[in-house]
Amino acid sequence: MKEPLRDVRSYRLPEEVVVPLLNGLPEVAVQTIAAITMEVPAYAEAFAGELGHKIERAVQAALGTFFKLVSRPGGDPGTPLQAALDGAYALGRGEARSGRSLDALLAAYRVGARVSWRELAAISVGTGQPAAIIADFAELVFAYIDELSAASVAGHADELAASGRIRLRHLQELAQMLVAGEPPHVVQAAAEQAEWTPPQTLTAIILPERAARWVIDLLDPRTLHLVDAVPELPGMTVLLVPDPQGTSRPLLFRLLTGHSATIGPARPWMEAKSSVDRVIRVHELCRPGGGGVVDTEDHLASVVVTADPSALADLRARALAPLAGERGASGAKLVETLRSWLLHHGRREDVAADLFVHPQTVRYRMARLRELYGERLKDPEWVLALTIALAVPEP
Repeated sequence: MKEPLRDVRSYRLPEEVVVPLLNGLPEVAVQTIAAITMEVPAYAEAFAGELGHKIERAVQAALGTFFKLVSRPGGDPGTPLQAALDGAYALGRGEARSGRSLDALLAAYRVGARVSWRELAAISVGTGQPAAIIADFAELVFAYIDELSAASVAGHADELAASGRIRLRHLQELAQMLVAGEPPHVVQAAAEQAEWTPPQTLTAIILPERAARWVIDLLDPRTLHLVDAVPELPGMTVLLVPDPQGTSRPLLFRLLTGHSATIGPARPWMEAKSSVDRVIRVHELCRPGGGGVVDTEDHLASVVVTADPSALADLRARALAPLAGERGASGAKLVETLRSWLLHHGRREDVAADLFVHPQTVRYRMARLRELYGERLKDPEWVLALTIALAVPEP
């Protein structure tokens, strides 16, 4: 592997070679910037006006540093070289902040290397330098520009990594604010700081962290990812997915097939907390497992009925008071039968099929229930209370 830094430090150009090259640097810089502007569209507007003149001076300074290195061996060549590398590194970071891609930066270096060498070679040939000196000079020039290019690439990558980490933190803060139900003006400011374009709606999904890492790459890139959003559900992650409604909602279900996930309702993005609250509630009720995908829309009645657990317990105790004297398995079977009877509107065959018993067994059990409840099984208020009390099986 070639070691260009060692070559640059050890090589010495005669003064009669260096002086014409130094004198020609201003024009070399002008030609280099003109070529980059023409051949690399990303820089056409960027190099216009005063910025273009600054870049010309930077090109002159970079090549001037090179000539200092190859014309004064024996001193401390690392200092001017390090300064040039630091400048190239800073250039790379600045280009990343400006939003220009690494491809554009490398293209600019390629064009700059070609044009600057063409102009420098023309000066050397014009002053009658031997072919051997020009060949050595070419190798040193390209090695030096390769070093500058590598430093700029490193700066570009470091800036993207740093800005990516910062943006990720801002996105997580935005997700936390949405889940916490912060005021709209606070959330809007957080979205702007995170450079996040709000969708019309967000849908909450809760699923294991290991599944979220796989699924998130298949979703809208604006999807917000909130790890450990629910302390009482360790290892679970909440995703806030933009606009998975209409035709896109079935696609979301297909993507989640094979994972244990619960999908909430779509809500205006500022009201994402509503979807998060719903999805957590249904997840706690259903505890999906074995790769099942649960849609909260299929469990609205359970959500409503269990909204106030204390009130439900009181209602259940009052509604089932006539069964207080029935003990053990006998009482449990009567409760099970009464629940099925209510849900199937008294259709004996359907109740028998639901409970996997003979219709005659249903007849016997209902006779006992009528003994215990009497006319109350015909009272709409009591039927309503019993239906609500038994709508969700007791855990």
